[in-house]
Amino acid sequence: MIVVTGGAGFIGSNIVAELNAKGRTDILVVDDLTDGTKFKNIVKSQVLAYQDKEDFLANVLSNDAFAEKIEVIFHQGACSTTTEWDGRYMLDNNYEYSKLLLHYALEHKIPFIYASSAAVYGANTTFVEEPANEEPLNVYGYSKLLFDQYVRRIMPTAKSQIVGLRYFNVYGPHEDHKGSMASVASHLEEQYQNSKILHLFEGSDGYEDGEQRRDFVYVGDAVDVNLWFWQNPQQSGIFNVGTGCSQSFNDVANAIINHYEAGKIQYIAFPEELRGRYQSFTEADVSKLRQAGFDGVFKTVEGGVALMLGPKP
Repeated sequence: MIVVTGGAGFIGSNIVAELNAKGRTDILVVDDLTDGTKFKNIVKSQVLAYQDKEDFLANVLSNDAFAEKIEVIFHQGACSTTTEWDGRYMLDNNYEYSKLLLHYALEHKIPFIYASSAAVYGANTTFVEEPANEEPLNVYGYSKLLFDQYVRRIMPTAKSQIVGLRYFNVYGPHEDHKGSMASVASHLEEQYQNSKILHLFEGSDGYEDGEQRRDFVYVGDAVDVNLWFWQNPQQSGIFNVGTGCSQSFNDVANAIINHYEAGKIQYIAFPEELRGRYQSFTEADVSKLRQAGFDGVFKTVEGGVALMLGPKP
């Protein structure tokens, strides 16, 4: 049995879909469906069962025999709202819950592959998996960093695989439920459908209008990294997951405009509340990922947006 926490969420549901494509249906989806709209992400998937995250945790804490059925845990579940400032809530969801699952996995020698985030780097411009580069700008990023730090202390004595994946700006199918936390590509596609006008921020931090740059990662590529580590259990560690090549927000908007052969970009004022809390540049250093042996090719924004949008109209 394969466990995917956050399995009805964005990256988790894409992992479930790809496991199905590879012939695996013995999947336990763990999530919190308080937001019931997320069911749409897995409605077409074949799974063994669904379990609420609190019920799953209770099962984990009380049932050692349950562990014998688990082949791997893909721990994708988290509160990913970067504008959430309730630190107690964030750390309970992203830190304490993760610690309990980690120790369960270690006790029973279950591979544990979890979602970290490039948010741990904050406004730094060196994106190498080292403490000197880690200074998050929000409590979400801090919750991810705190767990990464915990994993680093545990790693030297671990007897089974632990992998932390620092996702950069992931985009693609199954983002509809994310609202304001959906990717830039998802927001711009929605804006195109509503008005054919795509809104980008004016210049900030020395960048021209729409020229802020991010490492945009197609979700299918992020899924491939997860499954590669599962198939390579000798590899443990914390790894960046990005293309290694930043592209501008203008590139994303233009990929959508070129797909539809219509639309235009309109620049809007940079929000005051984001000043000092915004990553104007991210670009993953993927040296460690490559050294581990992952040789997959990451899609460009143009290639990934084309897959996200499907056939041209």
